[in-house]
Parts: sequence; C-alpha cells; structure tokens
Amino acid sequence: MWINQYWNNTRTPLYSFLFTVPLFFIYEIGIFLTSSIDMIYMRNGADALMRQILSAFGLNGFYWIGVIFFLGFTSVFIYHRKYWKDIEIHSDYLLVMMGESLLWAIGLYFFMANVYILLMNPTSSILIQQVTLAVGAGIYEEILFRVILIAAIGSLLGFIFQWNQVLRNWIAMIIAAGIFSSFHFIGEFGDYFSFNIFMVRFLAGILLGVLYFIRGFGITAWAHAIYDLIILTRITTQ
Repeated sequence: MWINQYWNNTRTPLYSFLFTVPLFFIYEIGIFLTSSIDMIYMRNGADALMRQILSAFGLNGFYWIGVIFFLGFTSVFIYHRKYWKDIEIHSDYLLVMMGESLLWAIGLYFFMANVYILLMNPTSSILIQQVTLAVGAGIYEEILFRVILIAAIGSLLGFIFQWNQVLRNWIAMIIAAGIFSSFHFIGEFGDYFSFNIFMVRFLAGILLGVLYFIRGFGITAWAHAIYDLIILTRITTQ
C-alpha cells in the first residue's frame, strides 16, 4: 500500500537528508544575512555549545559548525547508499512529509500551550534573527539532543550493561530528554530554573524523542522548527 511505502521510506537517512538540507541552508543563509556582533550571541544554544567545543580544538570561526555538520550529514548520507537501491525517490513524499511535520508541530504546540510553557523564547528584537533561531533550533537541537546524544548514550549503556538495542536506545532517549530540558536553563539567555518548567520540557523532549524513533530525523527537525515558527508568529502578532 502507498501508506506503508511512504511510512517506511520516509524514515530512512536518504529521505531525512533530502528533507533536511533546505532547513539547513535556510538557517545558514539567515546567519549570513544577519552577520553581526549580536549574532555571535543570538545563535541557538545547541549550536553555540557545539561551536565552543570545536573552538577547544582550534576550530574557530562563525561558520565552522555549519560546515562540519553538513559534511558529517553528507557522510552519513553516502554511508547509507547501500540502501538506495531499495528506495525510490518520490517528490510527492517530500510534500506529504512537510504536511506531516506541520501536524506534529501543531500537536506539540497544543500540548505545550495547555501547560503554558514554550520551548522557544525569542531573544532577539530583529524578526529575521528570530526566524533564523527558530529554524536553527529545529535542525541543531535535534542533531545534538536526538541524533548524537541518543547514539552516544545508547552505545555507552550497551557497552556497560550489555542491554539490547531497543532498551538502551529508549533509556538513552529519556536521558537525552533530561539534558535537553536542562539545557534551556544554561547561559545568558537561559530561563530561571523551575522544576515544573523542567518537567514540561523534559516531557517535550520525550515526545520529540519518540517522534525521532518512529519518523526519523527529518520530520522531527521540521516539526521542531515549525513549532518554533508558530510560537514566533503568536508572539509577534500579539
């Protein structure tokens, strides 16, 4: 059936790569168009943290993080080429993926709205910077807190406890959700710590983790970015 082919194919790294590349370029173009001293501090927290880690290895510069992650993402894409022969590229799938991401984003919005906590707090007064940060949160926070952290923590748990892959990935996802929530309280633009706020964002991290497991990185990144754009629209129109 069409739905089964769509569901299975769009979870693959191939579709995630194709679907996420525009998001990546939108963010980097936004950074380029708003290059200023302020943007050093305005970039989303996940990418700021990763830039600090890279600077410890002598990789300084405004665009290093984008270059490295694009190269890394491309490497993963090429590594999975062995699966390409089993996957057909359907342009209509990409359009449906956009609609699906919108539905997941709306679901996340209503969940967070009911508890009166937002994942995004715009820190810039310039609209293009706010849009850039919203888009960047989708791709960089999902890369860091879902793709990298879940894989790293899962591998560590498997090495220490010899758990099966399913169990260690789910435990890793929960731990990554806790780190994701904690991260919002760190830094100059972080929120004041509140256990209630921590728990709500922790649950949001779990929801995004579950979405990552069942639908892959591409849809999760777009859903997160669209959610942030919905929040931005709501705040600016008010």
